[in-house]
Amino acid sequence: MRLLLTLLAVGVFVPAGVKAQSSVTLKATVSETVTLSTSDLSGAVSNGNTVRITLPGPDASVLRVPLLVRSNSGFKITVSFESQTAVLTELSVADVRATGRLVSSQIVNAVQVKPQLNPDTSQPLFVVSGPRVSLGGTLNSPNNALQITVVIRLRPGRPPESPVHLTFVATPGSLTP
Repeated sequence: MRLLLTLLAVGVFVPAGVKAQSSVTLKATVSETVTLSTSDLSGAVSNGNTVRITLPGPDASVLRVPLLVRSNSGFKITVSFESQTAVLTELSVADVRATGRLVSSQIVNAVQVKPQLNPDTSQPLFVVSGPRVSLGGTLNSPNNALQITVVIRLRPGRPPESPVHLTFVATPGSLTP
């Protein structure tokens, strides 16, 4: 009987002691992701982190572009402008707003706009940057994007039918400070 109790005690307490002494270490990485899109804008094509807008000619001198940014890291948006005749006279941010409850609460006030001049053409450019936007959801969730409305002013050239191309590109920042 004593042998049976000893075997029972060893069978119960030794595995518990071994379990308590073992540990598991899990290491993982998260891909830094930024997506950029726009909706309901004629001549715009969104593809991952790029939005390309083609205008057949600058009919209107002012264009408002609503960009939707989703990111799990910091982000930076740059723009390039191409036209044979039109001149870009202003590129600015008119509005920044969260689209839902899965957007970081401090993002709206943390977005930075740095106007610059293109050294090659002396045309206005800008860089928009900020911290992580999305707290959850997917790349298509309706409530985890930051909407940045960009105002573009053009001066038509001659001939006015010359196409205008604007390309917005978003790149990720670092997840670690």
